[in-house]
Amino acid sequence: MQKDKVLREHLVELLKGAHAHADFETAIQDMPANLRGKIPEGAEHSPWQLLEHMRLAQWDILEFTRNPDHVSPKWPEGYWPKSPTPPTKDAWKKTAKAFRAGHKALIHLVEDESTDLFAKIPHGDGQTVLREVLLAADHTAYHLGAFVLLRRMLGAWNA
Repeated sequence: MQKDKVLREHLVELLKGAHAHADFETAIQDMPANLRGKIPEGAEHSPWQLLEHMRLAQWDILEFTRNPDHVSPKWPEGYWPKSPTPPTKDAWKKTAKAFRAGHKALIHLVEDESTDLFAKIPHGDGQTVLREVLLAADHTAYHLGAFVLLRRMLGAWNA
């Protein structure tokens, strides 16, 4: 039982980040609105596209984990917004809020002792909750690094 508790604590720490890289809040904090839709020279995506991609991927992983009726978007077009700019003035704020909610749901899933981290997800093909949580953490960490790099390329990183 103690090992299970320690594993859950480590997973929550991994999801929260900030040990080996910037956490979500640090990465997006004070991102200038006029740069959110800019693609710097040499980059493929804008900060908006990365933010929305992180939200979409996290949502897909979470929903796959807990909802047997979930249908994943088509790859890659279902995971990346077409436009480099946010579609509305409030889109950035709404996407960040939705990412936070999904992130919180992943943490609750891990913290819930009734969640068997090692059981195969019945509607999957061998995945476990543990594997999906690690996938979400890894994916987010990767793109947070890309996000910080984009901010540096745009001259908008002071941390």
